[in-house]
Amino acid sequence: MIRRNQKQLNRINVFTDALLVFLSYMFASWLWLGVVTKNPNMASLSNLRNGTALAAALYALWTVIVLGFLRVYRVTRFKRFSAELGNVMLGNLIAVVSAAAMLYLFRLQEFSRGVLGIYYVTVVTTMVGKRVVVRYTLRHFRARGYNLKHNLVVGGGHLAKRYAEAVAEDRTLGVQLAGIIPPRGEGWEDWLEAQLHGDGIDEVILALEPEELGVTIQVIQLCEKSGTKVSVIPFYNDVIPTRANIDNIGSIKLIQLRTTPLDEPFNAAIKRGFDILVSLLGLILLSPLLLFIAIATRLSSPGPVLFRQERVGLNKKTFTMLKFRSMRVNEAQDTAWTTDDDSRRTRIGAFLRKFSLDELPQLWNVLRGDMSLVGPRPEIPFFVEQFRETVPLYMVKNQVRPGITGWAQVNGYRGDTSIPKRVEHDLWYIENWSFGLDLRIIFKTLFGGMINRESL
Repeated sequence: MIRRNQKQLNRINVFTDALLVFLSYMFASWLWLGVVTKNPNMASLSNLRNGTALAAALYALWTVIVLGFLRVYRVTRFKRFSAELGNVMLGNLIAVVSAAAMLYLFRLQEFSRGVLGIYYVTVVTTMVGKRVVVRYTLRHFRARGYNLKHNLVVGGGHLAKRYAEAVAEDRTLGVQLAGIIPPRGEGWEDWLEAQLHGDGIDEVILALEPEELGVTIQVIQLCEKSGTKVSVIPFYNDVIPTRANIDNIGSIKLIQLRTTPLDEPFNAAIKRGFDILVSLLGLILLSPLLLFIAIATRLSSPGPVLFRQERVGLNKKTFTMLKFRSMRVNEAQDTAWTTDDDSRRTRIGAFLRKFSLDELPQLWNVLRGDMSLVGPRPEIPFFVEQFRETVPLYMVKNQVRPGITGWAQVNGYRGDTSIPKRVEHDLWYIENWSFGLDLRIIFKTLFGGMINRESL
């Protein structure tokens, strides 16, 4: 039943997205050509000409195809919502740019940047709004016992118990446990087969301990015999990342434990292209402010304008990170952290650090490719050698470019704060990266994340 309902919801999702694209394009054409520019051929929606309806239909078809390639319509109740919204924005951007090029090339409709701008804002707003409403409506009804997914757990250890506790804590997931079957003693197989008979169980969760793995094939065969979906919680659950990748070598399945979304060339190209565009524009637009800070820094105390420091970056390679100098030149600059009221700070330096303006020269590091706008903050080699021995998984963060800001920083872990907590947030970011997540972090940084706890 759940599987049939999900397929129907997915079909409705595709259809309503196509309808929103069509209506958004018609609305944008009418608003821009009929209201803003007062084109006489566009006086009303009922008088649309020049293939507007055809263009809207083509946009609708092409957009849902692009969104399909981005797996927007592979919806499950466990899917991360921010990733879906990021793909909606990205998919619409790809669709509108490529479709506009085709419409212009084949002269299906006169190219109008105003129409496309209004269309993109409208379609993204309506698609995101639809998903927010649908998501919270479904969660509301699931929390009240509707649209439940009935799962059966096979396992007799802590993994089975942890899974049961996790689904019980979040009723909005709509998962109801039909029971937990420890695979031991006589008759457990018959009981499992009896439970799977009929359509009462939607999915079996294999949560086996290492000593229970011998029954794996047997349980899977029973599930396949009854046509019941089966999912596996690996016994190495605590070391496997959120998104493991599986390769095939002959008949062997090879699980890569440390793959990230940024290993995909398309994702990496999107992130790098965005970094180049924003850092270049930032350096140009902020050049008067950068010049003013440089002069103020030079006059504040003897020493260089820029503070250059070796940091560890992508693939454990070192690079020279730039900052505006905020302290007097000192011997401990490569082996000590600053504190909230560090006496080494200059007067202008305290102001720059308070509002994170000392970080602006790192836009050059981003443009060069040493850093990204968003990512784990890079550390100096002195501390890297310490933390790699004392903090589990610390070096995993070097699989991506370090950032000017990051998930740990916007959640309060910056400066002299908990390193394990910072690493925990960095790893979550790496494993769950999306373009939408980067935009969210940048937004949180600009509107509140740049002001730190340091005193002036």
